[in-house]
Amino acid sequence: MQSMEVISVNIWQILISLCNLLLLFLILKKFLFSPVKKMLQKRQNEIDGQYSEAAEAKQEADSNKAFWEEKLGNAETQAQEILSSAAAKADVRAQQIVSEAEGRADGIVRQAKAAAELEKKKAEAEIKKEIIDVSAVLTEKMLGREISDDDHKKLFASFLEGIGGSDDSN
Repeated sequence: MQSMEVISVNIWQILISLCNLLLLFLILKKFLFSPVKKMLQKRQNEIDGQYSEAAEAKQEADSNKAFWEEKLGNAETQAQEILSSAAAKADVRAQQIVSEAEGRADGIVRQAKAAAELEKKKAEAEIKKEIIDVSAVLTEKMLGREISDDDHKKLFASFLEGIGGSDDSN
């Protein structure tokens, strides 16, 4: 019969065990469950904050990306404008250089023509002098006497008039 007592159900013991369990539950809830719940809530808030910061950072990155893409597009457009402007300036400068070179060449040609004309006049004057000298010598030989300076000047003047007239017809 003794074995029955061990198996028997004692209501007071069950009630005491239930009270112990309830008391243990309340103590655990007070000292463990509330702090753990607060800690979990705190961690959840931190995670939510990190998610919101990440979303803000992503949004800012997207706006920066759009801004820099626009800047890059504008830079490419500006580069094309600068290149076309530089090409136009280079063409204008090339035209200026060519026109300056042509002007210089024309000046050199004019100077050469003026120098040639001057040399031609010098040569004509030299030829006239030679002709006068030869004519004076021939006249002396033809006349058989020496020509005076006055006679010489008169012959010279008449001869130059003759040469000047033939020059004008050329």
